[in-house]
This record gives sequence, C-alpha cells and structure tokens, in this order.
Amino acid sequence: MIQKKLALLGAAGVGKTSLVRRFVNSLFDEKYLTTIGVKVDKKPVRVGSDDVTLMIWDVAGAEERFSVPSSYVRGASGYLLVADGTRPATLEAAAEIVAQMDRDIGPLPFILVVNKKDLADAWRVQDSELDALKPRSLAVMTSSAKTGEGVEEAFQRLAQAMVLA
Repeated sequence: MIQKKLALLGAAGVGKTSLVRRFVNSLFDEKYLTTIGVKVDKKPVRVGSDDVTLMIWDVAGAEERFSVPSSYVRGASGYLLVADGTRPATLEAAAEIVAQMDRDIGPLPFILVVNKKDLADAWRVQDSELDALKPRSLAVMTSSAKTGEGVEEAFQRLAQAMVLA
C-alpha cells in the first residue's frame, strides 16, 4: 500500500474543509467551521493498479499577512490550492501561497481548485484571472463541495500525479 500526504491550502473561507468532508465522507454542511491549525483525514483511493492511502492535511486558511506553516506541508507529495469563485481576492492569496511553498518547501505538484461553482449568480472569477497560476499548476478545475461537482476528480487527479511523480 502506497501512502501519500497531500495538503489543502488557500485563503480562509474558500471551502477547504468542505471539500475534504465531501471527498472523505460524502457530506456537506452549510455551517462554516474554522479550522484551527491542521486537521488530518485519510482516504484510500485506487490509482491505476495501485492502492493508495491519501493522508489529507486540511491546513487552516491563510489570512492577510498569515503564512502557511511549512511544517504542515513538509513531506507532502502535492497540494490542492483552493480559491473561492465568488471572491477574486482569494486568487491573489493563492498566488502568494504558491510562491511561499516554492520558497519554503520547493516546487510541488498542485491543482488549483476554484470552489463554490454552485453559486453561479455570485461567481466573480474570470478565466483571465486564472492565467497567472495556469502554467504552474497541473490543472485548473472548478468544484462545488455542496453538490460534489469536480471534488472526486480533483483529488483523484492529484493522487495520480503524486503516484507517478
């Protein structure tokens, strides 16, 4: 059995914990739960012919002038970088997190997940705003932790990249 650590990183309130709950437990809760520090979950997945246990580190959201503690990400094989499609400023935070990870940990494979696709009327992120992160990420995907759209695919795609790396 292969074991891989992945981290969920992004600004506060983008839906990191909701994405993990949807992926691991197939649940969604409307209540906002602030993560303090880090919460670790695990889920077995299949990548090709390999059984892989994903150790998922849900890291507290980056606030203004808050940086991700590198000790939470050290040892990770990759990360999901989460932004909120209703708040374009979360893309700026995402770009800062990538720069910090590159500086503190070194380049890791990551997928940018723009969450809250179910809030179509409030969606504010334009494709052109994603251009800065597209060349560095394995993929840019949209998701909804509420409906489950894109969630499994994002985790599975990152798992595949981490196993093949």
